[in-house]
Amino acid sequence: MATDAPPPSKTERRLPSTEEYVEVQQSAEFGELRRAHRSFAFPLTVGFIAWYLLYVLLSNYAGGFMGTKLVGHINVAFVLGIAQFVTTFLIAWWYARHAAANLDPKGEAIKSRMEGEA
Repeated sequence: MATDAPPPSKTERRLPSTEEYVEVQQSAEFGELRRAHRSFAFPLTVGFIAWYLLYVLLSNYAGGFMGTKLVGHINVAFVLGIAQFVTTFLIAWWYARHAAANLDPKGEAIKSRMEGEA
């Protein structure tokens, strides 16, 4: 079975000590990485949960509105339900782009220093 993974490295990587982990965790660089993640993930999470709860509440308490036919047998509930899936995939795609551009390089730099490669 072929994989795209590179072969294992022949050199041993240095494992950081507990003190080094604590030092990095308290560093400004790690704080910046954490803020970059939180400032993106938390608002999107809150927004998506609010959007999901709106859908659930409308489904439970606004049956007339949700049953409104838009085109043929397609009603508001169906369109909003499909929109839940679409927004889920859009958020995942957006987060992957954000992580690749903003989080992964910072995390890789920290990892490289911790393992003694930089």
